[in-house]
Amino acid sequence: MGRVEMTRDEFEALVSDALDQIPPRLAAMMDNVAVFVEDEPDPATPDLLGLYEGIPLTERGEWYAGVLPDRIMVYMGPTLRHCATRAEAVDEVRTTVIHEVAHHFGFDDDELHELGWS
Repeated sequence: MGRVEMTRDEFEALVSDALDQIPPRLAAMMDNVAVFVEDEPDPATPDLLGLYEGIPLTERGEWYAGVLPDRIMVYMGPTLRHCATRAEAVDEVRTTVIHEVAHHFGFDDDELHELGWS
């Protein structure tokens, strides 16, 4: 594997650009979710590129109110270690963001794999 060098600001810009590529109709449906860039995941999962924590839209009912936002984390360290070029990093961040946003919409890993977003 490679190691792309990039500042935190540059990486955060990639995440922001990836979020901007979500179609406006879908972006408007995202509800109570925050996206963060973190340096590293939990040591138990050192190669994890992204993580969704929360209650998917498909599982929210009338009881859903006054809860903390769902969290999407994109991990800078593993992503840059995984990629050999800047272009690969751009693609990997986009894929990771779309993958985690899809979890927010209720897709599980098997469904995302079938769709080619694993």
